[in-house]
Amino acid sequence: MTRPVTASRVWLVLLLTCLTMTAFAANSLLTRLAFQTTTIDAASFTAVRIVSGAATLWLIALAGRQPLKVGRAGWLSALLLFVYAAAFSFAYRHISTGAGALVLFAAAQLLMIACGLLRGERTSMTGLMVALGGLVLFLSPGAAAPPLGAAVLMALAGFAWGGFSLLGKRGDSPVAGTALSFMLALPLALLWMAVQHRSLTLDAAGVFYALLSGSLASGVGYALWYWVRVRMAAMTAGAVQLSVPVLSALFGAVFLGEAITVKEAGSALLVLAGIVLVIRRGQR
Repeated sequence: MTRPVTASRVWLVLLLTCLTMTAFAANSLLTRLAFQTTTIDAASFTAVRIVSGAATLWLIALAGRQPLKVGRAGWLSALLLFVYAAAFSFAYRHISTGAGALVLFAAAQLLMIACGLLRGERTSMTGLMVALGGLVLFLSPGAAAPPLGAAVLMALAGFAWGGFSLLGKRGDSPVAGTALSFMLALPLALLWMAVQHRSLTLDAAGVFYALLSGSLASGVGYALWYWVRVRMAAMTAGAVQLSVPVLSALFGAVFLGEAITVKEAGSALLVLAGIVLVIRRGQR
């Protein structure tokens, strides 16, 4: 069951939610930066990201004295994590920062909302429709459509991330569970590097971006996410993630020179307004 949020913790949950969404948006930016400005390949980027994420989360779990226990969900979570990370990296070779985040989190939130509906959860349908409408408007007429192959890969990453998030909510110790998932996903990442050995290209700057993506944006970000996640209904958490494409587009504009029109800024406001309505209903 979702843990109740008392009045004294509302602001803490809100602050950590903002930090978590910023970390997720930074993941898109760091990955896109790596493939735009360095020569690192997608398989190596994925492996470095998973290694640094595993190390960071293991240290966090160790500091909190949280034991790592392997169970059925652990192996499934590791597989979903690997699918997400690999598809995410390969997709971002050919898709823009904002568009990639849009496809990723739209797929993730659709899966989470569907699970919430199946469990009988309630939400503000008005808020949800406003947020979805703003998201559709965000990259509608005037925005270049992403390549089909990259969009399909990013949608796969989104579905894997959504399933990974829902499995993480069930665990007694989300941080330890996430750390274990990263560790169990590491052999899969190394195996994928072996499969891709002919196209491996390591680049110092690319490795640095991957380390930041794994340790801060992923490791610390996921630890914060699961603390917030268990205090939200599935549909509320799915709607909150709609803010990530907006943040990613802003980061893309600042660091990659991507243009943001008045129409796109207006649609971003709609997304955030819808999220506020969904969160308020979820708290009730």
